[in-house]
This record gives sequence, structure tokens and C-alpha cells, in this order.
Amino acid sequence: MQHEYNWLALVVGNSRLHWAWFRHLTLIKTWDTHHLAISVRPHQLPHLIIHRDLVAQNLTHLSVYIASVVSEQTQYWRYYDELIYIRLQEIKLTNVYPTMGVDRALAAWGAIAVYQQPCLVIDGGTALTFTGVDRTRKLIGGAILPGLRSQLLSLKQKTSALPEVKLPDSLPPQWALDTDSAIASGILYSAIAGIHSYILNWVEQFPQSQIIFTGGDGAILSRFLHQQFPEFTDRTVVEPNLVFHGVKLLYQQNSCSA
Repeated sequence: MQHEYNWLALVVGNSRLHWAWFRHLTLIKTWDTHHLAISVRPHQLPHLIIHRDLVAQNLTHLSVYIASVVSEQTQYWRYYDELIYIRLQEIKLTNVYPTMGVDRALAAWGAIAVYQQPCLVIDGGTALTFTGVDRTRKLIGGAILPGLRSQLLSLKQKTSALPEVKLPDSLPPQWALDTDSAIASGILYSAIAGIHSYILNWVEQFPQSQIIFTGGDGAILSRFLHQQFPEFTDRTVVEPNLVFHGVKLLYQQNSCSA
């Protein structure tokens, strides 16, 4: 019974493991954990990485649909006997190129399924990515650059005189008078200007589009965009679980063909 109705989605990101617990088609919970450091046993999910409610219900041997962009982390799952590895060719998008990240493709597939119109997905994670798809599920294209925290960390690591700066809750003054604010200003205003440019170009091509922010910094990016360009407030949504909508579609696909 537990195998039939409960299952897990795992998206292995560059920084963390992103989890979702489903009961058939219903999303129950999501959570994040650190990357693995040891291999998963064949019949037992480690208690440290699954939600405590699963442990309490003795649901520790479930099917795991895994989408990974980190090959080293994928290796830790090679012995687990209930693993379903998601491959790019299984995702129902057209015009996809072979090296596209499976997480980006899943999010785009999920976006079209939810909104039924052209979508621009802006994912604020370790990388900041733009992915555009039309209503026929055709990939139009996208772009990739370092995410906000990656840019902040890069300055700290590559420039000895500059401090480590945390993301502020609101946009700093654009013309800063201290180093921390100057770093935050440079990164945030440049990122928001870039996002604004991509959105403008996208809606010129696809006026009836949904603009979707997702990823760990998706809500922050959306809020900063609205502060700087309030005219986009009604054109954008924040959907933190977008990639899991894509994983659910694959689960449905497999369930129907079983």
C-alpha cells in the first residue's frame, strides 16, 4: 500500500537536495537537505534526509523519482532499489537540446501543464536561469548566469579585500556609501535590470504569457523586480514547487502506462 500511494520526488541541485512527498497526485510536503556523503542502502532511506513524518509512519522504503544535475550525488543512489531516474528524453517538450538541465526542463513542462499558455520560467538558484516555452510545449530558448548568492560568494572568494555580504530584505540605495551596500547594489540592480530586459523581450514575442519565478531566491527576485518595476506586479507569480509539477507529470505518465 505504501508503494502504491506514497512516493518521493528528489531534485538534486548544485547546493542542496530538494524533496517532495506525494500521496498519488497530491503534494503532501516539501523540504530541503544537504547533499549526501554516503551511499543509500538498497531497502532503506536515510532518516536524516527524509521528513520526520515519513519516519513516524514507517514510510522509509518508497519509490524515489530523481532528477539530478550533479553526477557525484547521483552515484550515492546507485544501490537503492526503488529509484526511478528521470531522463531528459522522457520530458514532453520539443526542441530541447541534449545538454539542457533536466531540472529546467521539468520546471518548463510543469509550467505549461499548470498555466496552459506560453511561460517564461525564471529560476533563482545557484544559477539564475531563464527558460521560455510556448503553448505547444516547444522550447524557445533561455539563458544562464550565476545566481545572486553565487555572485556574492564569488566576490568574497576572488577579492580578498571585500567582505561576505548577505542578501538584504529590500533593495539598497542604488548609489551606496559603504562597501556592503555597494556590493548588494551592484549585484541586485544588475540582476533586476537583466531580468527586466528578458521579460520585455519575451512578452514582445508572446504577449499572453505567464512569468513564473521559482527556486530558492525566486520570491526575493520577484519582490525586488516589483519594487523597481511595479508595472510587472500583475504579470508575475512565484511558484516554489514548479519543478515538482513536472516530476508529477512523469509519475502520471508512468502510472498510466503501467
